[in-house]
Amino acid sequence: MMISRKHDPLDYVRPNIRALKPYSTARDEFKGGDISIWLDANESPYPDTGLNRYPDPRHRRLKQAIGRLKGVAPDCVFIGGAGSDEAIDLVYRIFCVPGRDNVVAAAPTYGVYAVAADINDVEYREVAPDTDLTYTAADLLAATDSLTKVIWICSPDNPTGISLPLSEIEIVAREFDGIVAVDEAYIDFSTQPSALTLLARYPNLIVLQTFSKARGMASLRIGMAFATPSIAAIFANVKYPYNINGPTQERLLAMIDRDITAQVAEIREQREWLRGSLDALSCVEKVYPSDANFLLVKFDDADKVYDYLVSQGILVRNRNRVAHCRGCLRITVGTPDENHALVNALKRIL
Repeated sequence: MMISRKHDPLDYVRPNIRALKPYSTARDEFKGGDISIWLDANESPYPDTGLNRYPDPRHRRLKQAIGRLKGVAPDCVFIGGAGSDEAIDLVYRIFCVPGRDNVVAAAPTYGVYAVAADINDVEYREVAPDTDLTYTAADLLAATDSLTKVIWICSPDNPTGISLPLSEIEIVAREFDGIVAVDEAYIDFSTQPSALTLLARYPNLIVLQTFSKARGMASLRIGMAFATPSIAAIFANVKYPYNINGPTQERLLAMIDRDITAQVAEIREQREWLRGSLDALSCVEKVYPSDANFLLVKFDDADKVYDYLVSQGILVRNRNRVAHCRGCLRITVGTPDENHALVNALKRIL
């Protein structure tokens, strides 16, 4: 159903957050100039460690580089630590009143949404999937009420690997009078366009991405949120100062333009090879279609297979006790040698 929309995305922000006067660091106050003596931030003056100065708290160079990489304006970019998890937590703190509001998400999905809801005292509403683990925009919208502030969409989803079609994401963004947060951690492996293509038309849309997956920088723990400039500015005001350390910022800047085309193509090819190889095994009941760099696989005895693979030096993720994933293991697509080793190990269990 179509509903009237508030046109200013700031209307979705909690009043106390809108009124917040953010902490101002010494480097926030510095607007540029030819400085050779730094006496503003109570740092050590001795550069022997190479780490004695605070990093840029507003990540200006990184926002310029990420804006170029993703084709968005730098003022639409927020950069967070802990991968996308910092941005997920900020969504709750910015938009949801504890003890009153609720959020909606399809199940199964990334577990941090529910954990962050519990931490922030926000009701978390799960939408059960169809038997094939898919769901629709209508399913999500039907679960909302006047106190629903955020709809979470993980696409491609974790742990299923299934994408919600972009046309369905657009329906949610158009019809829901609240924040639509689309987590695209695995978008580089997908055949579907990014929801970033919708950002200019829907000011209630927030798109999360990460450097942890396709770009191979999980150890750096850098995530991004893309939003209309007024919302991106709120994210920057609410985050803690200096949330990305200096060496991490420099390392990312040095690697941000690395070409990952060949690696992504190989993972996609290996995903399809692995899907076919697993599907041929008698211990496998079903391999779900995937738009990500992993496969959700249903076994006749998931716990037994998991323990056996560990004994063979192969670690996968046991999702057997996750709602709607009974009997399933989540298997990341590795190198060709790793994938062959996995399949050969599973052949020996028969």
